[in-house]
Amino acid sequence: MIAFSQVTKRYPSGLEALKGVTLAIEAGEMVFITGHSGAGKSTLLKLAAAIERPSSGSVIVNGQNVGALRVRAVPFLRRNFGLIFQDQKLLFDRSAFDNVMLPLAITGFERREAARRVRAALDKVGLLAKERSFPVTLSGGEQQRLAIARAIVHRPAILMADEPTGNLDAAYAAELGELFRSFNQVGVTVVIATHDVSFAARLKPRVVVLKDGRLAA
Repeated sequence: MIAFSQVTKRYPSGLEALKGVTLAIEAGEMVFITGHSGAGKSTLLKLAAAIERPSSGSVIVNGQNVGALRVRAVPFLRRNFGLIFQDQKLLFDRSAFDNVMLPLAITGFERREAARRVRAALDKVGLLAKERSFPVTLSGGEQQRLAIARAIVHRPAILMADEPTGNLDAAYAAELGELFRSFNQVGVTVVIATHDVSFAARLKPRVVVLKDGRLAA
């Protein structure tokens, strides 16, 4: 489903975030990308989702060469993805319901079906009772769950999360872990970048280790 072949990513500053990485992630896998800060974890996720383009090598997602995609084709590729960022990128002037509705509104879902999906996603993450609440009124763990609801509302085949347990206590991290496990159990490919060793240990995923931009294990 996702294949990196001798991928290098070099930024204009000269920094090589990834160096000759070859990696395959199969459909339905749960994979954790681990490594020190600056090892290249976030870059790897961004390359898969066509947020960044490789400097050399190839990134293939569902048979498509991500680096060769035309700009107008990228949104269609990303419909396969649910993306959860470190900073969550929630809209603080909109309710929880409207935050989760956004991806469906952009893709032109019929309003009634979209509303049904939004409430199903909020229910999945335990936030249905707070659909009219604004993000500022939610706890850190609830904001993270809201970001997950938005990422999965369009039922993606691939769920990617970048340091999803950052700034969360152990109890919230455990809850999020069980959410990711439940998505994986119904066939979603889950790829998580994290330096949280205990979080990875609880879920027992396949673990990929990056060190200084290279595949270490």
